[in-house]
Amino acid sequence: MGKKKENEMSFLEHLEELRWHIIRSLIAIVVCGLVAFIFKKIVFDEIILAPNRPDFFTVRVLCEFGKWLRLNAFCIDIKPMNLISIKMSGQFSMHVMVSLVAGIVIAFPYVFFQFWRFIVPALYPNEKKHARGAIFYSSALFILGVSFGYFIIIPLTINFFGSYSVSDTVTNQINLISYVSNMSSVIIASGIIFEMPILVFFLSKIGIITPQFLKRFRKHSIIVILAMAAIITPPDIFSQLLVSLPLFILYEVSILISKRIVRRQEREALKEEEDK
Repeated sequence: MGKKKENEMSFLEHLEELRWHIIRSLIAIVVCGLVAFIFKKIVFDEIILAPNRPDFFTVRVLCEFGKWLRLNAFCIDIKPMNLISIKMSGQFSMHVMVSLVAGIVIAFPYVFFQFWRFIVPALYPNEKKHARGAIFYSSALFILGVSFGYFIIIPLTINFFGSYSVSDTVTNQINLISYVSNMSSVIIASGIIFEMPILVFFLSKIGIITPQFLKRFRKHSIIVILAMAAIITPPDIFSQLLVSLPLFILYEVSILISKRIVRRQEREALKEEEDK
């Protein structure tokens, strides 16, 4: 499918190659999902339900950090949600769903590696050199994003929505499906959002995004990030900054990456003109 192969492989052969990359990726997701399915006690008690406990790792660390700064705002007083299952197959459905999400998260580096193997033959030698390490960086950013969602956003979200009440006569009894669905959405979304620098790298390479474009919409991005943080965090400035700061940093890093790509392309274009 690459430039070197385009005279050797037909369109159908490209599709056949892509099909096998997809099949291998799906097999990896299924295998990792089965492992998560088997070890359900660890997955649920030690991972999924852990942020719902007052002694969760992040809660303790933030509180200790707040005491060190002499600020009580960092201490999250989590009141465990009363989780219920209202469908006969509810717990089994959640077991399958969580196993699938775990399979996607665990197998992500391998899945990205498979698609990278399909794309890399189409790159020129200098493009391959500049894109070296893409698998490592994309996997690291995804894992970092998932960790950020799990250790930071989820406890703050549970603390806010679990204790929010419109009236003392209304008791929160959270459905297990709702709890797991929200957690899965936050974790996967966080992992994808942290891929922003990788996305900007490739979009800058093909000229869709420029540093000027990103700078022009910097103010808009700040408003969007703060609005998102205000929705998912308790109504205090410290929690909002805790969630917003990494996203601000990611945006600024993306600008630097785009600027570097544009400068490199300008140097290469200038060198080509001189060689003529």
